[in-house]
Amino acid sequence: MNPKGVRVLIIDDEPQIRRLLRVTLKAHGCETEEAMDGNTGLQQVVFFRPDLIILDLGLPDLDGLEVVKRVREWSAVPIIVLSVRDQEQDKVSVLDAGADDYLTKPFGLGELLARMRAALRHVGGKSEEPVLRFGNLVVDLAQRRVEVDGQEIKLTPIEWDILKALAVNGGKILTHRQLLRAVWGPGYEEEIHYLRVYVGQLRRKIEANFAQPVHIITEPGVGYRLL
Repeated sequence: MNPKGVRVLIIDDEPQIRRLLRVTLKAHGCETEEAMDGNTGLQQVVFFRPDLIILDLGLPDLDGLEVVKRVREWSAVPIIVLSVRDQEQDKVSVLDAGADDYLTKPFGLGELLARMRAALRHVGGKSEEPVLRFGNLVVDLAQRRVEVDGQEIKLTPIEWDILKALAVNGGKILTHRQLLRAVWGPGYEEEIHYLRVYVGQLRRKIEANFAQPVHIITEPGVGYRLL
């Protein structure tokens, strides 16, 4: 895929790097937007809706690894990391978190453009819609915000992880093992009582009637689904 016409979000705290990338990419027909920190970058992912992200790891607020993880919660937009960090473990961690490629600074512009073309050819299939609606329940994956009847609901990290897993698979049954693995990780697949306790807490926060839930539905002996 040719970069011409591609919307590129540059997340980097170095003005010189942002300017170099802006000038180069615009010369090749790209539309660009910039952010100098991770939180602003995450907002721009939602509002600018880029076709590709160029990301530095050493940001002043969030580490770039955390930015990758947050974006991958709801989007498959290609991410190319540009960083001075050249340790293998840094590269492995970021690629495992969902980045598509990793270039070490200083870098060649020709190589960057080639890697952009490669990344754009392999765009995945995750939903690009960060706001999911289930009746009066709204789950904003990008902002990590939950609303019921227009009122924000505060969730614990585990409650959020459970709701997120159910929301991105809206209407589909997730087994107890799938949810336990997604939230707690390997080794907890048999701890169903953990799940029941937190699902109960979550229902008390988002359901109008805890005893008769309309959103988190139990599939007896199997798991849960979100409607």
